[in-house]
Amino acid sequence: MAKGILGKKIGMTQIFEADGRLIPVTVVEAGPCVVVQNKTEETDGYNAVQLGFGEVKEKHMTKPMKGHFDKELRLSAPSEYTVGQQITADIFAAGELIDATGISRGKGFAGTIKRHNFARGPMKHGSKSHREPGSMGPMHSGPGGRVIKGKKLPGRMGNAQVTVQRLTVAKVDVERNLILVKGSIPGAAGSFVVIKETVKPNK
Repeated sequence: MAKGILGKKIGMTQIFEADGRLIPVTVVEAGPCVVVQNKTEETDGYNAVQLGFGEVKEKHMTKPMKGHFDKELRLSAPSEYTVGQQITADIFAAGELIDATGISRGKGFAGTIKRHNFARGPMKHGSKSHREPGSMGPMHSGPGGRVIKGKKLPGRMGNAQVTVQRLTVAKVDVERNLILVKGSIPGAAGSFVVIKETVKPNK
């Protein structure tokens, strides 16, 4: 069965392993999630399970939103889940490999040094290019010159969907609906994350 769950990143802490090693972990409040829709390739063009997570007052929802939410898991066989089925943290176990998807922290407008790890220019008095990106290349000059698409330039940094693969589940607390993942996962504390079984079980 393809496995996945929607959760909320609580923050990071440390735990001790059985051999006494101290490891950093990310705490995720995972579920309980309710299956609100089952999408199939025949009716929707792709396979997915749409999940509901968290509570909201009915007066704050529009009629189309009631019982229908916009988070979904792309699965190869969504028929394994039924509408109304509850998915809890015990879908995963310690030691399993997972992929975590979240929205990275937004850092606003950033230059090329911070955004793309460019080296800075000379810091002598005669230089006027201490932190500028430098030459745009030969395509920038002349008639019809242009900057090639994909050129690394200053711009908005962060606030994008990021997936970290092959993370290890350190511990699962079923009573409190918590999944502890070794290392860090994308997003700020309080943001939503999707945890799925890894698509790369073997390197």
